[in-house]
Amino acid sequence: MMNDKNSQKIVDIIQNYARLHSLFVLAYGTGCGAIEIPPTMTSRYDAERFGIRGAATPRQADVLLITGYLTTKTLKRVIRVYEQMQDPKYVIGFGSCTINGGMYWDSYNTIKVLDKYLPVDVYINGCMPRPEAVIAGFVKLQSLIREGKAEGAKLYKDNLEQYRENQKKVIPNWVMPEYNW
Repeated sequence: MMNDKNSQKIVDIIQNYARLHSLFVLAYGTGCGAIEIPPTMTSRYDAERFGIRGAATPRQADVLLITGYLTTKTLKRVIRVYEQMQDPKYVIGFGSCTINGGMYWDSYNTIKVLDKYLPVDVYINGCMPRPEAVIAGFVKLQSLIREGKAEGAKLYKDNLEQYRENQKKVIPNWVMPEYNW
């Protein structure tokens, strides 16, 4: 007879296997980053063979794909979208703009490091990353899910005060909702 700990581990393995082959993506396209998403979904690269599909709303999405730079104004919307997504949820930062601000690094209004404000599970490097790199980023996310290491949503909940503090520094007059997860 199996104990509860072993049976829970088996359930987690099965759930993670199912999740990694069914990723519904909500692309938040800003700037030039979104231009590489349509070719990735077409027959030449066929991202759907990896279980990657588009989602219509945050409630249907598993992955938030942030493509391109974020301003302080768009950061508020990205946070709202992320918080509307159901668990488990994952974030992919697409392009150098999400990592260090990209070519807008010296702008007063550009978010430089996305993971100060939202937990990022995978970054895809480049300006702009080609479809091959996009697929490689999703394969990396799938690997993290399989291993049970894609814990961004849990990290966000556990460190909500720290994330809120960083968010309030760039969005000072925003009344943020209270959560009781």
